[in-house]
Amino acid sequence: MNGLDWAVLIAYFAVMTAIGIWSHKRVSNVSDFFTAGGKMPWWLSGISHHMSGYSAVMFTGYAGIAYTYGVTSFVTWSFPIAIGIAIGSKLFAPRLNRLRSRLHVASPLEYLKNRYNIPTQQALAWSGMLLKIVDVGAKWAAIATLLSVFTGVTLTQGIIITGGVTAIYCTVGGLWADALTELGQFVIQLLAGVAMFVAVVAELGDHGGFFGVWDEPELQGHADPLVGPYGTIFLLAFLFIKLFEYNGGMWNQAQRYMATANAKEAERSARLSAILWLVWPVVLFFPMWMSPLLVDAKKPDGSDSYGLLTEQLLPHGLLGLVVVGFFSHTMAMCSSDANAIAAVFTRDVAPVLSKKARGWSNRGGLIAARVTTVVFLGLSMAIATQVNSPTFKDIITVVIKWVAGLMGPIAIPFMLGMLRNFRKSGPTAALVSWGAGLIAFWLVNYPIHWQLSEDGGAGVPLEYQVSIPLAVSLILYIAIGYIKPEDTPERDAVLARINDSDDDDAAAAAAVPAPAEPVETKKLTGGTA
Repeated sequence: MNGLDWAVLIAYFAVMTAIGIWSHKRVSNVSDFFTAGGKMPWWLSGISHHMSGYSAVMFTGYAGIAYTYGVTSFVTWSFPIAIGIAIGSKLFAPRLNRLRSRLHVASPLEYLKNRYNIPTQQALAWSGMLLKIVDVGAKWAAIATLLSVFTGVTLTQGIIITGGVTAIYCTVGGLWADALTELGQFVIQLLAGVAMFVAVVAELGDHGGFFGVWDEPELQGHADPLVGPYGTIFLLAFLFIKLFEYNGGMWNQAQRYMATANAKEAERSARLSAILWLVWPVVLFFPMWMSPLLVDAKKPDGSDSYGLLTEQLLPHGLLGLVVVGFFSHTMAMCSSDANAIAAVFTRDVAPVLSKKARGWSNRGGLIAARVTTVVFLGLSMAIATQVNSPTFKDIITVVIKWVAGLMGPIAIPFMLGMLRNFRKSGPTAALVSWGAGLIAFWLVNYPIHWQLSEDGGAGVPLEYQVSIPLAVSLILYIAIGYIKPEDTPERDAVLARINDSDDDDAAAAAAVPAPAEPVETKKLTGGTA
């Protein structure tokens, strides 16, 4: 990078910060901070939902998969996400919006104290927050890895730069700042992605052209949709996992649906995001598929291939724009996660831990939300410095194995708990399915995997490492609901409010009261809230 590239990068950081400061004027209470007061247009919500779904991991971890295996990077990642969101546009998006518009909650998990009980809500909240710290840490490490390729800064310096700027705009402006910066980031990524696509296509003349290039020896097998560890079972498992994760199971996407005016707007938002996931990643992935022809990756997993390709093909200025594109994805996801975690802690966890938190004023709630956001970002940045340690191994391991494997046990009670078909599944089903899923993850990823490896095998295949925990949680959640039904009139009333589609057209954005509902200490031992 030269002075022009640095100017582009610095200008980008300045604009993101300015948007955050401008958005500050639109935030007067916790409803505005966490759900934009239910006033976000469906198209902005859809773009924000899409942008908050992937990060610089695409340009490192998934670039390595594309470099090694080819189009399977699209077939087993963005394609199942698009299908999952399309299904969720009918199944989950309207119901998530009704959580805000009818139950007047500001956190995705806030309804769980009435749907199940306080212990269930706390189990899902704490485990989800801990997982997100690790997940976002991997995202910081990914963007720092790319930054080191272009600038030579250390991993820690890259993490501090990106995390610091993100902390400023998302802490000041809340969800409005997240969505508006994500809109700007989408435009930047559109320009950068097209520039990279055109630059690569221009290089293909010596390799058989756009269509004949697949016959090159370096791309042997790269056109096969399912190869290596990414086979049919992995695809089906990933489709099922992403159905939950990208429709709100990891909370930040849920907020985008909650932020729209009504259920129909949330559905339109989801459809737009699904279309973007189906089309736009093809443009981004194509240069990665062609990278074996043009560069030799220095890292064994090929995670540096896209960075090397960018340096080789793009002139200064455009190079800076592409680097900004890397930042845009990571900062979009991390800021949205930070806002979601702040919502869960402020609305769900703090009122249980502190009597004072139950009576927070608007100002007190906003201060708590902003402090929580900063603390979460700081913890995730600290974790980022350890991503390449033996515990985590590498970036793609954290993202695929840890997040995909642990997401199911956390998301299933939350997501299926909104559907009337699962009304008999109560607190027992939720807690047992959650706990058993976490134990299943530990078993298949560590004791069993290590034992099979020591016996001379390859260990537990990746598709089973990520799918077994979700399958265990799903089966137990359904089975226990039939064996020990815990439906009550109160829980049925909550489900009726979420599922009834009457008056969706007239559903207006409702302000969320700042203080959380009072929580009695005795409820921590069981019973509904």
